[in-house]
Amino acid sequence: MPLALWCVLAAALLPLIAMLPGKMNREFDNANPRDPGYWKDGFRSRAKAAEQNGYEAFPFFAISVFVAMSQGGAPDWIDRLAVLFILLRVIYIFCYWADRPSPRSMAWAASFLTILALFTSSLWS
Repeated sequence: MPLALWCVLAAALLPLIAMLPGKMNREFDNANPRDPGYWKDGFRSRAKAAEQNGYEAFPFFAISVFVAMSQGGAPDWIDRLAVLFILLRVIYIFCYWADRPSPRSMAWAASFLTILALFTSSLWS
């Protein structure tokens, strides 16, 4: 199976990983996991925002991988771009957790450009 497809799975799991540290707290109530008061401030708020953005980015990434693979993009190039996307999203999550908005925005922009490169990869291979 191509590495890019494993990256699709990884991208689907990243939002869950982004939110997990926000739940690692005695105050977290698993009976009411969506309590807006719990996710309102600080690190927890940033973890929740990173999770939500991961869900927003996932469909575009997954579709771009499938388009690249089905339209004849170079498999090695698709794999490299998919791995790059995952690495950039990991950086994005860490920047969100650490409250570093400028590097976070740069990681987001670079990952978005990676999606565009994947989607159009068949045009230049």
